[in-house]
Amino acid sequence: MTTVTTTTRVPSADVLQARAEQQEHETQTRERLWEKGFTRRRLLAGGMGVGVATLGSQLVTTRVAYGAPSAAATGCLVVIFLRGGLDGLSLLVPGTDPDYLAARGSIAVPASRLVAMDRGFGLHPAMAPLAPLVAAGKVAAVPAVSTPDLSRSHFQAQDCLERGGSATGAQTGWLDRVLEQTGPGTTFRAVALGGLSPRSLAGDGTAMTVGSISSLSVPSATDPQWRGRTLDAVRRLYTGVDDPVSLQAALACDAVTTAASMSSLTSSTTYPAGDFASALKDIARIIRSGAGARVACVDLGGWDMHTGIGTLDWGDMVRQVGALASALAAFTTDLGPLLDTTTVVTMSEFGRRVQKNASGGADHGHGGVSLVLGGGVSGGVKGRWLGLAPSVLDQGDVPGTNDYRDVLGEVVGRRLGLSDGQLATVFPGWSRTPLGVMA
Repeated sequence: MTTVTTTTRVPSADVLQARAEQQEHETQTRERLWEKGFTRRRLLAGGMGVGVATLGSQLVTTRVAYGAPSAAATGCLVVIFLRGGLDGLSLLVPGTDPDYLAARGSIAVPASRLVAMDRGFGLHPAMAPLAPLVAAGKVAAVPAVSTPDLSRSHFQAQDCLERGGSATGAQTGWLDRVLEQTGPGTTFRAVALGGLSPRSLAGDGTAMTVGSISSLSVPSATDPQWRGRTLDAVRRLYTGVDDPVSLQAALACDAVTTAASMSSLTSSTTYPAGDFASALKDIARIIRSGAGARVACVDLGGWDMHTGIGTLDWGDMVRQVGALASALAAFTTDLGPLLDTTTVVTMSEFGRRVQKNASGGADHGHGGVSLVLGGGVSGGVKGRWLGLAPSVLDQGDVPGTNDYRDVLGEVVGRRLGLSDGQLATVFPGWSRTPLGVMA
């Protein structure tokens, strides 16, 4: 996925033009570099909002063929990757299961404190900020969810999940393939907050990666002639190099001018502190601005809890779950009626072992949990659950009885209007099993 990444240094168009005059004679050298592998790197947007001075080593290509957009495509899909391997048994708790209580011992969460769901499950008490959404039937949870990857390796499992849940095969990200099917859109049709483009957006389409919306702020962009002068400077700087340079500069300029219009949007919602909450606040601003966002991505790390999972009063889990829930509660409140056309899905590379370890944590396992919340969601616990009896475990792990592709495919089909045929392109080799996470 072609990306546009922003920093905040702002060379003027005049400076860029001067650089262009100095570097025109280097065209042939740049073309040789292009031929040697500079054709698929991300555009580094900074400087005047697009950082065109750094384009020489950041050239990109963009796919020009798109699938036909669906008339049913509406709203935005927000994908939250909980990196590190979330312990599903701490987030979605089978609180009265005697096998759970025996395996978890001192880190077991009491059933009486859970945010009640159905089928004998409840959410961790730190998820209380989302209790109103749970009660309204706008939160679904899928336990024992997994990919075919059994390596227990963060890198391999994340890569498998972000390529679309297949252990082998597709080299592009699943969201890149989703966007290919939805057709062309605005500059903000796909955006990743936080500064790093996720593997799920990898491919030849176009997306934007920004640290924050404020990093797109360029005072000179209010000048009506700024865009034209900037693009002219880029064309002169890279005379003779292929058109993607001008294309990506245009996309970055459009991002800057669109972001400027977002600055006037205010919100009465108070978000908690932290980068994750700030990213969700920016995503809400993008959605509220009507900028045409179809996909937004953000990560929340810190889930690799080999030690110190803790209890309700201390430990890493209560802190992390609290950060997740409070930020999501603010986000859904901020959206107001736009939540009806916004769906959030969480994913993590794997779950943790059923048995707690000697350090009060849990080691890498298999089956985890995925949450789906917001518009179009059918609330409750979904999918197959075999329990935690030793006889049903997968080498001490929660068996992966639900496929991540079933979760993601159902959400994408409902929220972005993809047909079964289009979903087969997004998830090659996948055979669909309905879960009922979407109404």
